Amino acid sequence: MIQKLLSLRQEILEAKSKGQKLLAILLDPDKIVWENLDHLLLKINQSPATHIFVGGSIVQATILEDLISKLKQETNLPVVIFPGDPSQISPQADAILFLSLLSGRNPDYLIEYQVQAAPILKKTNLEVISTGYILIESGNETAVARVSKTKPLERDNFDLVLATAQAGEMLGSQLIYLEAGSGAKKAVPLEMIRLIAQNVEIPIIVGGGIVDLHGIQKAYNAGADLVVIGTAFENDSHFFES
Repeated sequence: MIQKLLSLRQEILEAKSKGQKLLAILLDPDKIVWENLDHLLLKINQSPATHIFVGGSIVQATILEDLISKLKQETNLPVVIFPGDPSQISPQADAILFLSLLSGRNPDYLIEYQVQAAPILKKTNLEVISTGYILIESGNETAVARVSKTKPLERDNFDLVLATAQAGEMLGSQLIYLEAGSGAKKAVPLEMIRLIAQNVEIPIIVGGGIVDLHGIQKAYNAGADLVVIGTAFENDSHFFES
């Protein structure tokens, strides 16, 4: 059991040490068209994805459970919860990103929701991966900013973003997640990814605003260890065929 609980984080660290890049497809249960789910899962299984992230800013619990159950039945990829709040916890998943929104100062997203979630998570076998979550300005207000009632960090303030990532690492985050947000007009700046990658030791996740395969590769080249694709794949299940 201990080996299982540690495996996902260890795999990410091992991939980083070997220079192997990872890719997660993010599925928002509230955006899933259930009649098309079988086709979507077929495309996921045919894609180069290494992980499936599940979650959104607002998700109904029953939908979350149903989707994770289907994913576990129809795919062999690890399912990781990317929660918007403590209601988005399912023991059916393999792991959960235990997020702290370091870019904002809303105490609910810095620590309060984590306090609420901890007793629930203790009753599951989910692997809990502490993740410093940093929202970057992307040209429009994203759902994360709206729901969390926080402002993203300015995309040209590299020093502040770096200091925030380093503070997260020093506080014990096991991953840093640089997020432009769902449906972002602009992805996280490549120079910013490169700066963070060169100055923190822990793996870096990058998501939001990446709309094609070239964008994924550019994020990898800049230093991202794991790239997350959400809206672009939701809108075009042939994304990886382009």
